[in-house]
Amino acid sequence: MAAMSVQTRRAGEPPGTVRKQRTGGPHRSPSRARARAAGRAPYLLLLPALAVTVVFLGYPMLTNGVLSFQNLNMGQLIQHATEWNGVANYRQILGNAEFWQVTLRSILFTAANVVLIMAVGTLVGLLLARLGRRMRFTLMFGLVLAWAMPVIAATTVYQWLFAQRFGVVNWVLDHLGWHGMAAFNWTGSQFSTFFVITVLIVWQSVPFVAINLYAATTTIPKELYEAAALDGAGVWKGFTSVTLPFIRPFLYATTFLEVIWVFKAFTQVFAINEGGPDRLTEILPVYAYIEGMGNQHYGMGAAVSLLTILILLALTSYYLRIVLRQEEDER
Repeated sequence: MAAMSVQTRRAGEPPGTVRKQRTGGPHRSPSRARARAAGRAPYLLLLPALAVTVVFLGYPMLTNGVLSFQNLNMGQLIQHATEWNGVANYRQILGNAEFWQVTLRSILFTAANVVLIMAVGTLVGLLLARLGRRMRFTLMFGLVLAWAMPVIAATTVYQWLFAQRFGVVNWVLDHLGWHGMAAFNWTGSQFSTFFVITVLIVWQSVPFVAINLYAATTTIPKELYEAAALDGAGVWKGFTSVTLPFIRPFLYATTFLEVIWVFKAFTQVFAINEGGPDRLTEILPVYAYIEGMGNQHYGMGAAVSLLTILILLALTSYYLRIVLRQEEDER
């Protein structure tokens, strides 16, 4: 509200002397103060999360970065000696053909798992949208149980399922007629080991994708499906013209998260067979652990872990560029 001016005259002054006194001015400062406080509120709310991130993520990364420029093994640890070697660790890693083989394997492993996760998760999410209330609750309850199971517990269950002598999978295959699978060693080759790991990771990841996409379908107005049906659209046409445009942002975001989650899947790969047989199923997180902790080249392991982060950032940046380009083309 604009400030008002009131004309006043003091006692004893000539009649022509008029003073203007502004009123309403004091009401401005509290409103401005409230506006400034409201503008600072989001940053104040972010401070605890930023502080926790700096303490529990930033400091370890900084320490790891310093360690990657050192020649550190068990001897240096015992003697409390610091031996700097500059970029020798990075030069040795980048010149090693095994590192690039593991990098390519990690990218292919991530791509295969993410495609399977998104395909199965999308189908299950659409199924949830079409089921009745009781069946939907039952399926969602099972998905949540699979999702909530700790990674080590789930990996142990899969080790039992695919055990060579007393595994349930071999027993079922034997009784179905594949008698040669009665004592099959699932961790004896690269392909079969990756098969077990992939089944495990897909099983753990599908609930997150399915529940997210089901939540996305609940935001779609029912009138759009009715209009599409009146226009003669079938199931596939209704999906591509109504459902897909609404869930596309959720698909993009979920795929982005799954790329990160699968790429750093250390626990499943290491617990199933420790990157074997013959280190043929190592991905970059497992490779960093074996080089650092297993071979006691801690500086080398730190350098591999930082390179892993950089490769993951490059992959996610490339994916985000593709997503943004597609969104611009759709506009």
